[in-house]
Amino acid sequence: MALRLLAVLIALVIVWSVPQLARWRDDRWFRHWVNRLADLSGAGRVAVVLLVPIIGCAILGGILRALPLFDIAWFVFAVLVLVYALGPREIETDLDAVLHAPDALRREEAVAALRHDEQPLPWFAPALVEATFYAALRRRFGVLFWFFLLGPVGALGYRLTQSLGRDASLSLDGDARGAARRLADALDWIPAHLMVFAMALVSDFDAVVGAWRHWHRHSGSPRSRLEPDFLGAVARAGVDADVEAGDGYVQDVSDPIAELEDARRVIRRVLIVWLAVVAVIVLAAWFA
Repeated sequence: MALRLLAVLIALVIVWSVPQLARWRDDRWFRHWVNRLADLSGAGRVAVVLLVPIIGCAILGGILRALPLFDIAWFVFAVLVLVYALGPREIETDLDAVLHAPDALRREEAVAALRHDEQPLPWFAPALVEATFYAALRRRFGVLFWFFLLGPVGALGYRLTQSLGRDASLSLDGDARGAARRLADALDWIPAHLMVFAMALVSDFDAVVGAWRHWHRHSGSPRSRLEPDFLGAVARAGVDADVEAGDGYVQDVSDPIAELEDARRVIRRVLIVWLAVVAVIVLAAWFA
């Protein structure tokens, strides 16, 4: 776990320091792989598409870990996989593009980059906050959770699953797309809850927990269905409470700029909480 935490810290520093790396996150190989399996369909196609690269990653990671180099080779491999899996762009980069857009056209283009589905994203504070937190979940926190749990295999598997389940430009039959979407939602469920718990610590606890409970009571979604749809409602409640409390330069929850700026602060605080918790786990393991 200590090596994984160090790999995460280094990968985050790299992607923050060199945002141009986004252009090197090339997924054409994955698209070609999906197209080559066009003769398969349904859940079987999803399984083959995902398992082959995941198993390849696991084998390569195992070989590198077995080398007599004090895990240095595996560590470098883990950082590279993380840098690839985090993204496709940094959430702060897209938020800055929205907040500092010089004109309405540029702002519309920047807002479109925040979308978490194919629906148009309006210049409306609640919708923007939801999109920002779903983007943070799928670009960063989901990747980090599965990396901490399973290493490079988890990070790569999560990234490929999200691409397969949410990228409408991929050529998939209806059954395969539905299966991939359900799997992507299931992989989001735990990290989305951990984001909520962290938000309760760094934002308004009562507002966050109250929104989480209200969603589960009134959403109509069966508890057996693993989906992260509660995150949007919780994020809106937490950010609204922060803005109303004066955590920013205005207290207007209908102001998209104010809401996005606070959303950025909350996302950064959630990341700090996550890293702090993992650091405590590492220290506890050392002293155990």
